[in-house]
Order: sequence, then structure tokens, then C-alpha cells
Amino acid sequence: MSADTPASFPVCAQVPPHAGVGLKPQHYREILATAPPVGFFEVHAENYMGAGGPPLRHLQAIRECYPLSLHGVGLSIGADRPLDLDHLGHLRRLIERFEPGLFSEHLAWSTHEAGFLNDLLPLPYTDEALARVCDHVDQVQAHLGRRMLLENPSTYVVFAESTIPEVDFLAEIAARTGCGLLLDVANVAVSATNHGYDPIAYLGAFPLAHVGEIHLAGAAEAVDDAGARLLIDAHDRPVAAPVWDLYAYVIARLGPVPTLIEWDNDVPLWPVLRAEAERAEAVMARLAPARAGQGGRHVAHAL
Repeated sequence: MSADTPASFPVCAQVPPHAGVGLKPQHYREILATAPPVGFFEVHAENYMGAGGPPLRHLQAIRECYPLSLHGVGLSIGADRPLDLDHLGHLRRLIERFEPGLFSEHLAWSTHEAGFLNDLLPLPYTDEALARVCDHVDQVQAHLGRRMLLENPSTYVVFAESTIPEVDFLAEIAARTGCGLLLDVANVAVSATNHGYDPIAYLGAFPLAHVGEIHLAGAAEAVDDAGARLLIDAHDRPVAAPVWDLYAYVIARLGPVPTLIEWDNDVPLWPVLRAEAERAEAVMARLAPARAGQGGRHVAHAL
């Protein structure tokens, strides 16, 4: 597909511009018993690719009451090898079964000649990598018959070979393929801290018009070999104050957007997770009150 003819896929509006949370097995029963006022739930696609069992039954029951966002971690969009067609097939069947309003993946790679690596690894921002990622995004969207969102990464190293700024790289992928973007504000904070750049400048240059979802998460703090501050995208604690400030900056410019609280490790009790979602909802209501109630068929369950 040429750069002048990006793919055209329907943009699903099933996920409203409200705050959602990552669905965890620890919370299945409480969610089904209490029907909390949450905008949507998000799950990692690879956790639900089995043929059956309790996870799929619980997800089906929750999907009947809430919008769903599906977040992939295994497509390896940036890999220097063909996409796994078996994985794409599993993904398509999962989407057909649960009809998520949003589907997203990472700008990263996790497969190589040795097989699958259990990590989301960065790639150099070069013309060659850009063409490869666009080809892969085109293939995914054509196979699934729908628009996908691509997430900006959290990074700990940069490549000397890179010739394209990350925001321009993402903007060009969206322009060539017609995909949307998932803006992970926590990843911006992590990368900006680790590489010493201004996160506000990054967000000011980010192609916000393509953003279909936002992620927020907590990061662990460490120091590198030189004693400099290092952030790790751990998803194991509340969202930090600087990330909330960056989120407010984005919402003030963009308006309400489906916003996910990611908490994948050391998962807390449900009220703690819900409180984080309520804080995101409050930011959207405060900064864009005229638009905060728009969108989504699931208004009854919006915070």
C-alpha cells in the first residue's frame, strides 16, 4: 500500500471517552456482583486465546455489561521478520467473539530467529524500520478488517542509527496506514526521564489528532550505572503525580479520551484500582466539562 493511499477502516465508537481499568481475575467476582460504574475494561489479548475455561466465561459475562478494549502484546509489529499468521488468526477469532470497541498493539518487537522473547523491545527509527512497521500495520488491519491503535513505547536505550524523531515516526505510520495511536502518558514520562528530554515538548509535538486511547500507569524508580535516576515501566503502583500533570496537559488540549489505568503487577484490591479510574474521570470532567458526557453507548456505566 502506498504512502498516498492509507487504509480506510471503520472507527468503532463502542468505548466511550471515560476512564476504564485493566480487567484482572482477582476482580471478576466483585465486578459481576456489584456492577461498578466504570467506562470500560481492557484485557491483554494473549490471556484469552484459549478454547474455553473460566477466564473466557468471566470475560463474556463482563463484556455483556461493559465496553471492551483489547490490547495485544504479542504481534511484534516492529520485528524484522514476517508476522505470525497463526497469532493473527487467534486474534481475529477473539475479536469476532467479543467485539471490542478498540484494539491496540505496541510499537515494539518481541520475535527473532531464536523465537519469542518475553519483552517489548525498542526499534531504531529509520526509513527501513518505518516501511517495515507500516507494512505490518497494513497487514494486521487488512486481516482483522478494522483499524488498530499503535502505542508509543517506554524505552531505556536509544539507537545511534535512528534518524527520525519518535513523534514523527508515529505520525508517519498513522498517515500511511490510517491506524490510530494509543498515547501512553506514563511511557512518555519514563522515556523522558531516562533520556533527559522534556515530556511537555514531546507531547506538544505528538500527533494528538490520531489518539484513540490513553494509558496511565505507575513506574518504579531506580538508578542506572552512572547513578542517574531511572524509571521502569512496572505497572505495579499508583500513577505518579508528574504523570497526572502530563495527563491533564493532554486532556486540556485534546478533550476526553478513553483512558485506561494499567496495573498489571502487585494488583491491588478493587477499590484502589477504581479510585485511580475515578481520578482520571475527574481530570476529564474538570478540564473539558462540556465534552465529558459525550460518546459511547454505555453512558449508564460511565463514572
